[in-house]
Amino acid sequence: MTISFGWSLELSGASRRLGAILFAGLLCTALMAPVAALAADPYDPATDPFSMAAIAQTTGAADWWSAGYTGRGVDVAVIDTGVSRVPALAGTGKVVYGPDLSLESQAENLRNLDTNGHGTFMAGLIAGNNADYKGMAPGARIVSIKVGVADGGTDVSQVIAAISWVIEHRTDNGLNIRVISLSYGTNSTQKYTADPLAYAAEQAWKQGIVVVVAAGNTGFQKGNGAPGLSTPANDPYVMGVGGVDTNGTVTRSDDSVGSYSTSGCGRGCKSPDFVAPGSHLQGLRVPNSWLDANHPGARLGDDYFRGTGTSQATAITAGAVALVLQKYPTLTPDRVKRFFQDNVYRLGGFSGEAQGSGEMNLNAMLGKSPASYTQKFTSSSGSGSLDQSRGTDRMKDNGVVISGEKDIFGHAFDADAMATAIAAGNSWSGGSWNGNSWSGNSWSGNSWSGNSWSGNSWSGNSWSGNSWSGNSWSGNSWSGNTWSGNSWSGNSWSGNTWSGMGWSTGSWD
Repeated sequence: MTISFGWSLELSGASRRLGAILFAGLLCTALMAPVAALAADPYDPATDPFSMAAIAQTTGAADWWSAGYTGRGVDVAVIDTGVSRVPALAGTGKVVYGPDLSLESQAENLRNLDTNGHGTFMAGLIAGNNADYKGMAPGARIVSIKVGVADGGTDVSQVIAAISWVIEHRTDNGLNIRVISLSYGTNSTQKYTADPLAYAAEQAWKQGIVVVVAAGNTGFQKGNGAPGLSTPANDPYVMGVGGVDTNGTVTRSDDSVGSYSTSGCGRGCKSPDFVAPGSHLQGLRVPNSWLDANHPGARLGDDYFRGTGTSQATAITAGAVALVLQKYPTLTPDRVKRFFQDNVYRLGGFSGEAQGSGEMNLNAMLGKSPASYTQKFTSSSGSGSLDQSRGTDRMKDNGVVISGEKDIFGHAFDADAMATAIAAGNSWSGGSWNGNSWSGNSWSGNSWSGNSWSGNSWSGNSWSGNSWSGNSWSGNSWSGNTWSGNSWSGNSWSGNTWSGMGWSTGSWD
């Protein structure tokens, strides 16, 4: 399967090129070789037309803040590579940790930590909040469910498990998860009506959670052979978001759909529901993470990083949804989606296949009331193939491509039984999902309710004494993209190589 987190790294100057990393999945570009760490150039957000302060003005988020809406009381689940407590996410209670479902969860010193850098970037766009940097909904809280490791590797079964966990635990211990931000997708080879990943996202939607998903980064294509939106963005129930380039101005009249942003294919398949800023954005940097070590040209001073893609557009939208849900806490996901689609800025020169209904416009939404609306589409059964949901970019076990109807542990995946369990809200039982237990990493025992690192400290450029240097972790070999010494309790998963993995074709400036 191919899963991708939709974004890319943009490198400065003559070295600018696409460098996305894919999360076991779709829309991926080649992994870049490690490069020597460089000192970050001085950076002044006040002079950056793509800073988050500028984006808050462009989107209208700043107007919502002035009206008293910051996303306070709304929790946004970020299913990604984890979230590190960098300064803008270090406030008390800002980040809550759900289960770490990544392979790194078995290394106690890496659990929950963002060794890749992508998840922290997304979390900052959504809800970063300190004196120097504010995300779209600075008052919202992030619930991190880690599924990806340092080079982004994951399997679709882990993402389905993560979505299922959110459905079942969205109100536990004072949580109020109303939004899932999924900057990720696969190039599934089956229709959404059968796909297990689309089904999981759709079930979250139908149980009251707004699911915001990256459209993908394959660019504008149409006709025979055009891939269309990634899965699960192609499910008509969820929000599939494309990316916009503001071209460095706060007005929308010169905005354009990003060249990377996936379009509808022109033969009846879904187009993006709408588009949101996703180009050249200022995000939070995780020093010495995989992205930081491999893409020093994307650094903005010591604390920030620049990136482009539908991943970023997804996070921007997720934050915007949190603002709306604070003002209108009883809205259903269907009404939220319609509210956004009814209040867009139509971009001249771009078809509906590229921009959907148009560009997100919070300015117009602030003075209006959401309409009543119920979506009526064919529902997914979830009874299709887990293997087809993986698409083409897959994880490898000792050089053998993972395939078949089984999860990462080799356990049989019964799509019909899993669909029934997800709908009933009991796919997780006693800390296990599909018979898999992440030993020592049960969500209740992983200090998420106490908002703590569970013994893992973030200090300077190291995680609990494990410094990132070149392409290996001290004490845990990660050289040549091979993870060793990584065994699951009761389920061996060692000596696994990651191949063809990355985050959904985005770019790092």
